[in-house]
Amino acid sequence: MRKDTFRLLPPGAVTLLPSVFARRAAVNRRYVASLTVEGLLQNYYLEAGLWAPREITDCYGGWESPTCQLRGHFLGHWLSAAARLWAKTGDHELKGRADHIVAELARCQQENGGDWAGSIPRQYLDWVARGKRVWAPHYTIHKTLMGLYDMYALAGNEQALEIMVRWARWFSRWTAPFSREQMDDILDVETGGMLEAWANLYGATGDPEHLELMRRYDRPRLFEPLRRGEDPLTNRHANTTIPEAHGAARAFEVTGDERWHEIAQAYWECAVTRRGYYVTGGQTNGEVWTPPHTLATRLGDKTQEHCTVYNMMRLAEYLIRWSGDVGYADYYERNLYNGILAQQHPQTGMISYFLPLNPGAHKVWGTPTQSFWCCHGSLVQAHAAYPDDIYYLNDAGVVVGQYIPSLLKTTIDGVPVEVRQTFDHQTEGTERPNSTAVELRVRAERPVAFALTVRMPWWLAGRAEIALDGQPVERATAPSTWVSLEHTWSDDTLRLVLPKRLSACPLPDRPEAVAFMDGPVALAGLCDAEVTLHCEGDDPVALLRPHNTREWGEWRPDYHTVGQPRNLIFRPLHEIVDETYTTYFPIAG
Repeated sequence: MRKDTFRLLPPGAVTLLPSVFARRAAVNRRYVASLTVEGLLQNYYLEAGLWAPREITDCYGGWESPTCQLRGHFLGHWLSAAARLWAKTGDHELKGRADHIVAELARCQQENGGDWAGSIPRQYLDWVARGKRVWAPHYTIHKTLMGLYDMYALAGNEQALEIMVRWARWFSRWTAPFSREQMDDILDVETGGMLEAWANLYGATGDPEHLELMRRYDRPRLFEPLRRGEDPLTNRHANTTIPEAHGAARAFEVTGDERWHEIAQAYWECAVTRRGYYVTGGQTNGEVWTPPHTLATRLGDKTQEHCTVYNMMRLAEYLIRWSGDVGYADYYERNLYNGILAQQHPQTGMISYFLPLNPGAHKVWGTPTQSFWCCHGSLVQAHAAYPDDIYYLNDAGVVVGQYIPSLLKTTIDGVPVEVRQTFDHQTEGTERPNSTAVELRVRAERPVAFALTVRMPWWLAGRAEIALDGQPVERATAPSTWVSLEHTWSDDTLRLVLPKRLSACPLPDRPEAVAFMDGPVALAGLCDAEVTLHCEGDDPVALLRPHNTREWGEWRPDYHTVGQPRNLIFRPLHEIVDETYTTYFPIAG
């Protein structure tokens, strides 16, 4: 069986400290808590014959409407978010409501005959099997299975696992008559993460029936071309296939079969390494994969679906654990700022389904109870997941993968250890700092030796300064590398000063058009059309100057152009709310 290079911390080991991430997580928690049990369960009750729509006046709408074929998909996301929040913060209110929902799902399952626990009719799957058009029933079902598994794995709810086991019996009976070719035809209709669901179940039970379900939900028509190094993704619906790559990744973890590993790795190579991405880290437009390094013609109002951002970050999380490759953590960071934060309304917590990158773009926000797009689901999960990938353990000690203010509590060689990560905002001086300063205070109950490994990020603009208890530490600090410091820790502080700078990121197929980044953060110009910027030299970043740098006790991250017929304000894309903005700008001499 495989052995991970990096190991996850147990749930609850990491707590967020005050920062933009803690604020966004709190906004998300308020939204999760605002939704009613009855509204979340409405379609399960309807399918089980426990109520009719006229009996409730506040029926949820959008994709949760009783007339939508995806109805019920959101509840699974909600359960996953609630389970994660309980596991990480001890949120008893959400735990109690989530446990009640699981009990009600069990009641619906009994009303449906003891096996089926879905929010949609079983006949939808029969329609798929006979080629009748229907909107992604496997996708909808997977979300419920995912939520049930997370309630079992993260929240200790055994009843959730029992529901999955009973439901798996139905799927075993339903899939048994189909040949491999027939199953392949069925699975060509948006399968979602069904493979991952069965892998999770097999990992929990070890039951050969669940291993057989994994085999039946294999996707050779997608997976084998990937393994051969082909590109089956271009112009294909992206979020249809990413959860299938998750399934391969999870199948590798529960079986150790190297084929599954090859599939997950090949998916990444095809989707990211050989394709490239926008300045934000996204790779899609109109929900489909862009052709490799062909981005300029795909800039539109439907760039970067949120679900694809979150799910590719999940795939990166699998791969970094297996390999320890710093590049996955770099990718994660880019998408964290310029996808997860950028597509959440900072006050209401609502989601922008897409992140438009066309000139004169604006974000379109969903509603709390009348939208429930797929991205509402990945929204509530993403902002409950911040603590998951900040730290890892390895054989040498603790690894710091992301720079997010937080407190880690763990045990090393039997000794309780805390790592408190905070940002030194460097308030002294008259100029805005061109660096990110991070302090890692390590406190151990008694002295203990281990290595603290920190990431030198891809955006590093010079030699990083490292100091232990005020004494400089000499280390090579190249971008996209790990730096490891072995020490006997007691009550010590490691300080990192990570230089950053403005950078220009050209479109690969239109190199005269660039976007700007401040360290890992994409910037957007406040304008309603494409504007050509005029540059006398060959360095477009010389066009930008710090703007409105100080507000109360904090530095502001804005910039403005200089020497232009029409000077523009630039702001971090994740701070744009209702303003009209442009991301890419042609540069002329």
